[in-house]
Amino acid sequence: MAVQHALTEAHHQQRFLCVLGDAGVGKTFAVHTTALTRFSEVHLLLRLGARPGPADLRTHLHYVLGLKGEPPGDPAAADSLIRRALDAGPHIVVVDEADRMPDTCFEYLRFLHDDLPGGLCVVLIAGQRGERALRAQQMLHTRTAAWLTLLPIARDQLARIIPALHPLWHTLAPDHLRMLDGHFAHGSLRRWALLTHHVQRALAAASATHPDPGLLRQVIRRIDTSQP
Repeated sequence: MAVQHALTEAHHQQRFLCVLGDAGVGKTFAVHTTALTRFSEVHLLLRLGARPGPADLRTHLHYVLGLKGEPPGDPAAADSLIRRALDAGPHIVVVDEADRMPDTCFEYLRFLHDDLPGGLCVVLIAGQRGERALRAQQMLHTRTAAWLTLLPIARDQLARIIPALHPLWHTLAPDHLRMLDGHFAHGSLRRWALLTHHVQRALAAASATHPDPGLLRQVIRRIDTSQP
């Protein structure tokens, strides 16, 4: 809900939005789900590799905007096509692991934002440790609609949130949910998703329909042993 509200405001203002949080809390999932459900036609997700540069941003934008042909080798020509496509209507550019970008990439996003008459909504997703890298970018100080930090699932919210994650947890008692969270998930949405997957497999192998505490303990012991 927090991401939905913040992204709606950033899209309305056509400004930057920074979404922060520890690994596994659901940053990318929340942004991606909100963008797909509310802004599916304007959602541009960029998954950049390690040490990207402005050329990588141009290439990714060329393809996600559906521009014809190969990206021009000339940066000015590539930018002209990208600006024209972005200017055709409001878009949301989402950059995952944005703290890995060098200053030149931030400068390129600033250039696109400032060059478009109505601005440009850019969502920058970064881990909690990446907050310092984002806040070091002076250009974000005056162009960011909100800095949003997502926290792990609180123990008193497990009984409300986890059953909404998957029907598997609808009949499990709250104390069992707290046991699973304390022993394995630790408030991480990613670990709850992993646990859901493995419990489903265990139920299928045992021809069972509902998980009991013994099966759940076996599953978390097996997962913990197999994790690097």
